[in-house]
Amino acid sequence: MNLIIPMAGKGKRLRPHTLTTPKPLIPIAGKPIVQRLVEDIAKVTPEKIEKIGFVIGDFDEEIKDKLRGVAKEVGAEAHFFVQETAEGTAHAIACANEILEGKVTVAFSDTLFRANFKLNPEDDGIIWTKQIEDPSAFGVVKTNEAGVITDFIEKPKNFVSDQAIIGIYYFKKGEDLREEIDYLIRNNIRGGGEFQLTMALENLKNKGTNFTIGTVDDWLDCGNKEITVQSNSQYLGFLNGENLVSKDARFENCEIIEPVYVGKGTEISNSTIGPNVSIGNNCKISNSRLSESLIQNNTTLDDVDLTNSMIGNFVNLKGQPKSVSLGDYSEW
Repeated sequence: MNLIIPMAGKGKRLRPHTLTTPKPLIPIAGKPIVQRLVEDIAKVTPEKIEKIGFVIGDFDEEIKDKLRGVAKEVGAEAHFFVQETAEGTAHAIACANEILEGKVTVAFSDTLFRANFKLNPEDDGIIWTKQIEDPSAFGVVKTNEAGVITDFIEKPKNFVSDQAIIGIYYFKKGEDLREEIDYLIRNNIRGGGEFQLTMALENLKNKGTNFTIGTVDDWLDCGNKEITVQSNSQYLGFLNGENLVSKDARFENCEIIEPVYVGKGTEISNSTIGPNVSIGNNCKISNSRLSESLIQNNTTLDDVDLTNSMIGNFVNLKGQPKSVSLGDYSEW
């Protein structure tokens, strides 16, 4: 099975953090978003993932090396495809046409989920969905009594279904999807000015592809700072009970309120940490109180009382307001 992950977006809503780090590489509970996504897809996929196609922007070799490591962790080979212009979801997938064949899962990189089902690779197609109260901002699906999808509707103005498409899809025949997307692009068939994946899905359905839904229990977004901090807290809750504190971390006169993730080489003294805090590698934290926050690597915090905060790499912060969002190399 192949996996395609479109991840060329600029992540503008998550600035300043995405000015230096692509959004899919922002850590959630100690691992990059894209790594969490790949691992969770591997858990629900009974077949081995052979190739992972990362659809990227202008990423340097250091970032590509990190993505190669993500693929290697699940025994897959990394392939890179550059999306030079953002022209919609179908266009992003088309950039990876080279591996859009056979059994394929497509997963957009800002999606995290928890699910109890196992993907059946013999199904024609599966669309991951989540039941939500207000689906008007999302693509949704309607199903018949047998659970087969009958309609795809993009951002419905009036209520038609509460099953929102979360951005993960499985296709038994990737080449069929490739053909439908190629048709849209060749004929410049757009929706809202872009090449929409839902249009290709509708064409596949009309030609006899039976799509069913894979309902997820939890759907986590990483769109902006507040939502990303919430997703970090929620994901830590999923992992609660696991050992999330590195053996290389050092503590002196500290209170830890789980769940908390602490990375390698981090030193914490005279502080209360938690609940729902992720702290990266090689940080130094003293005389502080942290809760509901995400701290990246090589950051120094002294005499701070923070909640609902997101702090980047190589930050120095002392005695500032209770809720902050600071990008890499900030001093305050």
